[in-house]
Amino acid sequence: MSLVPATSLTTPGFNTRPLQIVLFCGLWSFAFVAGKVGVADCPPLILLAGRFTLAGVLILGIAAVRREPWTLRPRDVAICALLGLANNALYLGLGYVGLQTVSAGIGGLIVSANPVFTAVLAALLLHEKLTWRKLAGLVLGVAGVAFIVWHRIAIGAEAWHGIAFTLGSLASIVAGTILFKRLAPQGSLWIGNGIQNVAAGLALTPLAFTLSSVGDIVPSWRLAGAFAYLVLGGSIVAYWLWFRLLTLYGATAASAWHFVMPPLAMLFAWVVLGEAIDGRDLLGVIPVAIGIYLVTRPARPSMTAG
Repeated sequence: MSLVPATSLTTPGFNTRPLQIVLFCGLWSFAFVAGKVGVADCPPLILLAGRFTLAGVLILGIAAVRREPWTLRPRDVAICALLGLANNALYLGLGYVGLQTVSAGIGGLIVSANPVFTAVLAALLLHEKLTWRKLAGLVLGVAGVAFIVWHRIAIGAEAWHGIAFTLGSLASIVAGTILFKRLAPQGSLWIGNGIQNVAAGLALTPLAFTLSSVGDIVPSWRLAGAFAYLVLGGSIVAYWLWFRLLTLYGATAASAWHFVMPPLAMLFAWVVLGEAIDGRDLLGVIPVAIGIYLVTRPARPSMTAG
């Protein structure tokens, strides 16, 4: 049994997969805005340590109340803990540090390059076929992100060290995606997500209180709202949907849904935070979109004689 149950996501007469994809994209995109709001009033590592720890306790607590059977072997627990370091602690730890000096929209754009790098690594490590379309998509995706990042740094809209942290965040989520598919942990998706959050919280807590202080937290309703969203909508629901999509569609196809993250993240950041959208930023989204389409478009079935 895989980490995601093999049962269909559909119910009789109603296909829930599109709904879950839309929900995943919305929750994941808005998390960049909630993170930007949160780090304004709380040191990023303290915010994340609290988020992961609380989310992990809630997930495992719900599993205990529901008396969900523990089907994970020691190997699976170790893999989930490793995934927690890559997909939670490193990905969001680096990303949130970056959000202190980059906009939420640009943070979302950089991470949206995930499908391109994931597709290439999947070809090398997971034996997925690498075609000229995927290579062309890689070039376009990297070129688009590089254009926007260069432009934003050139006009002084973003800090180069914030961009560097965000690129490290991108590398972490790509590594976590490949690890999930390569190691294929067995057992409950729900419990596995709980273990990942607990592992990430335990890893970040000593670092968070070494590099920052509780006195740096500015209590506010916006911080409370952002924290609640990040725990419930981000760490619990969005990650559960992400790993479900990974199992159902594979690394390349599931990652393709990150294509919609840049416009959604920029839209949410404009509406909630008032972040300006530059026309040249939108021009950079075009090659990224084309590149991701080329990487993730299914190959046409070959014609055979009847």
